[in-house]
Amino acid sequence: MDKQKYIYWQDEDMFIGYLEEYPDYWTQGISLEELKQNLLDLYHEFSSNNIPSVC
Repeated sequence: MDKQKYIYWQDEDMFIGYLEEYPDYWTQGISLEELKQNLLDLYHEFSSNNIPSVC
């Protein structure tokens, strides 16, 4: 898998972030590890070409 850059921040007790390549699609996690897993899941969804409106 290629390396992907992501942006994240902590807002109170949640971590929020998005893939730099897809800034309109945010996700969150209660820990940084959960956020990273959610970002990885998003990346797999977007790179599978199963979502026709994601460019």
